[in-house]
Amino acid sequence: YTKEEWKMMMETKKILDPKIKLTATCVRVPVFVGHSESVNIEFEKPISADEARDILRNAPGCLVIDKHEPGGYVTPYEAAGEDATYISRIREDATVENGLVLWCVSDNLRKGAALNAIQIAECLINRKLISAKKKAA
Repeated sequence: YTKEEWKMMMETKKILDPKIKLTATCVRVPVFVGHSESVNIEFEKPISADEARDILRNAPGCLVIDKHEPGGYVTPYEAAGEDATYISRIREDATVENGLVLWCVSDNLRKGAALNAIQIAECLINRKLISAKKKAA
């Protein structure tokens, strides 16, 4: 594994669950901004591509662009300058039981560590798990 692949696997375990099993292949491509991922997910219970689309359409910060036609998916070019994570090409994975495959793209200069930290803090404040610091008078 490359350093980037190792980092991706360890951060996923740290953020989601240390017991999660995953592997990553990272490739550097010449784009100005953007991260793109092909994601294969195996679930405990069956889920259809349509169910996943509905769930992801309602997920904060996610935009589903999944037209079943040539060019009906998002590339780093369309995600540049945007905060959202775009999700496309949602389909059932025929190689594993209860599997889905999808394509995710985001602008890594906007949707990265700093914006994620702010959004996590806002979520914690909204759920009353922490309180916002009082402003000075």
